[in-house]
Amino acid sequence: MEELSAQYPNIDWSARILFGGLVDVPGEDGETKSQGPSTGMAVDLLSPNSLEPKRLNIENSIVRGRMVQNQGEALLAEEFAQKLEVNPGEQITLIGSTMYGSMSMYNFTVAGTIAFGIEAMDRGAIIIDLEDARLAMDMYDSAGEIIGLFKTGYYNNETALGISTRFNQNYLESNDDYDPIMKSLTQQDNMGQLVGMLDVWSIYIISVFIFAMALVLWNAGLLGGLRRYGEFGVRLAMGEEKSHVYLTLIYESVFIGIAGSVIGTGIGLAIAAIIQENGIDISGMMEGSALMFPSQIKTRITPADYYIGFIPGLFSTVVGAMLAGIGIFKRKTSQLFKELEA
Repeated sequence: MEELSAQYPNIDWSARILFGGLVDVPGEDGETKSQGPSTGMAVDLLSPNSLEPKRLNIENSIVRGRMVQNQGEALLAEEFAQKLEVNPGEQITLIGSTMYGSMSMYNFTVAGTIAFGIEAMDRGAIIIDLEDARLAMDMYDSAGEIIGLFKTGYYNNETALGISTRFNQNYLESNDDYDPIMKSLTQQDNMGQLVGMLDVWSIYIISVFIFAMALVLWNAGLLGGLRRYGEFGVRLAMGEEKSHVYLTLIYESVFIGIAGSVIGTGIGLAIAAIIQENGIDISGMMEGSALMFPSQIKTRITPADYYIGFIPGLFSTVVGAMLAGIGIFKRKTSQLFKELEA
């Protein structure tokens, strides 16, 4: 982890251990009162600079009891705790195996219960501190995996693929079965398909939005030109050439489109910057979902945001004015005199 932090300082690296076992609850006589199979996760809960509790939204997911504060404490899923009839402050025993395959038994105190919002985990999950897992499973200075997350808070697939490729090239000629392997998010299970699908849908959503705005602004430009036919008639009657009237209409629409796009983009970016910094609380929309599901959503300002508004703002306004201006060339002198007399 020290090497990774030195090579890739823009990424936050965190060790984790995923494990399975049997949670045993002793009675007053020390004999088993209840027990059930469990899936567990060991993360760094006690280090002062650890971001894992906040990242997993653990503190906000606690139903009863409190956060892990000392070694030898654990968090149980609330539904699992009710099934085992165990409460915060009581003792449990995690029965599993070490990394070498031998049997392991380790005692914990239930610090609190949490709601995951995921049925499979709510039925039998336990969270413990990373150092406790290392002691229980004979994994001194070891981990099952090291998670790397961009400090920017946004996943960049191209950057992730480049980092994993460069890292794995260091072990191409090695025959050690225990050499580390780095995988990007898209290289794990079906996550590549999910990320690709999100990218495609984001393009669809942006395209539909731009098309809708283009229609609105095109219609506005068209109506604006049609309402000025009286003005155009007067100018033509005074001897102005039709081509000059038409070009001035286009020039006006260009300046209006640029000004409107600049002002609109500025207002939009200002609002997006506020939401990007402070976020929007959606906890009321996510009842039943707690752990690993942040209750705050944020915007993300990208380079495309600075110019994408000009597509409907400028192009559609100009096209609408051009279509409306076609009628200028169809005006007849006799028709102009009738309009002026009216």
